[in-house]
Amino acid sequence: MLRLSAPDQGVLFVVSGPSGVGKSTLLRHVFARVPGLAFSVSATTREPRPGEKDGVEYHFVDAATYDSMVARGELLEHARVYQHGYGTPRAPVEAALRAGRSMVLDIDTQGAAQVRVSYPAAVGVFILPPVVGALEDRLRRRGTDSEEVIARRVRQADLQLSGASDYDYLVLNDEISVASALLEGIFLAELCRRGRRQSWLNLVTRGAVRAVRDPTGT
Repeated sequence: MLRLSAPDQGVLFVVSGPSGVGKSTLLRHVFARVPGLAFSVSATTREPRPGEKDGVEYHFVDAATYDSMVARGELLEHARVYQHGYGTPRAPVEAALRAGRSMVLDIDTQGAAQVRVSYPAAVGVFILPPVVGALEDRLRRRGTDSEEVIARRVRQADLQLSGASDYDYLVLNDEISVASALLEGIFLAELCRRGRRQSWLNLVTRGAVRAVRDPTGT
């Protein structure tokens, strides 16, 4: 992992892309290389799957609690997916950003649009497949989905791709090593924007002032 101090203000990264495009693989690479990143833990009304723990994979809540969170504006974004509610709790994300920790949201285009409204400074990255047909091929190779599910995911992919033009960056996942390097570069560049590194400039400037005042270093 690279050595890089935390920025003055954390970055909210929103990463989207159709199912099967390889987001998880690319993000694992970035998390292994770039320090100070954390995934936001979403809230959901679906039941935990075997091995999942509350507060780790998701915050598992009942429908009434979820609806109350939506009504009180406690979610940065929220959506219904296959009869279940999903959303990103606002408070932990905002606390992390203020502390200089950067958060990553792996969400769809619908959720990303909501985040842009409530947090315009969010950095959006959309992962593109080399061709649309490649998504269906990848889903079939995984061997975990039925034909019905694959067809549904392909239809959803078309919908997701239609929103790609709203993002700040596009990464074409044609070759995994290249796409990983591109995504890492985007994260690092955003972490080093001048507006997020004023403390670096202040440190260097103070050092220059001391040198001018005492050129002998004594």
